[in-house]
Amino acid sequence: MNAVLWQRFEGGLVLVAALGLILAFRLFAPVGPWWLWLILFFAPDIGFLGYLVGPRVGTIVYNLLHLYGAGLLLTMVGMLVYGNTFLMGVGLIWVAHVGFDRMLGYGLKEPTGFGDTHLGRIGGR
Repeated sequence: MNAVLWQRFEGGLVLVAALGLILAFRLFAPVGPWWLWLILFFAPDIGFLGYLVGPRVGTIVYNLLHLYGAGLLLTMVGMLVYGNTFLMGVGLIWVAHVGFDRMLGYGLKEPTGFGDTHLGRIGGR
């Protein structure tokens, strides 16, 4: 298996692990109804809007919102702020989104174009 497939496999594992933690710690209730979960799951994709300013800004904004560490940092802040289960849940939803994207082959963007990622060209093999 090549490195890209390993990273896609890893993304799937992160997705399953994040959702498993949400269920294990019952973090779904503080976040709210299912439709809010769906909105939060896809919220990091708002980073696409950075491309309206230009490819350099778009790359930076998109990549900042698609780092595993960003969601993990929010989860950790939730843990440290008196066990704020809402922040913990949102952070893990964020991590799940990034894992989902990686699993599908959507990697961190390269400044050469939106379709160029660290996992290769989107749609290319």
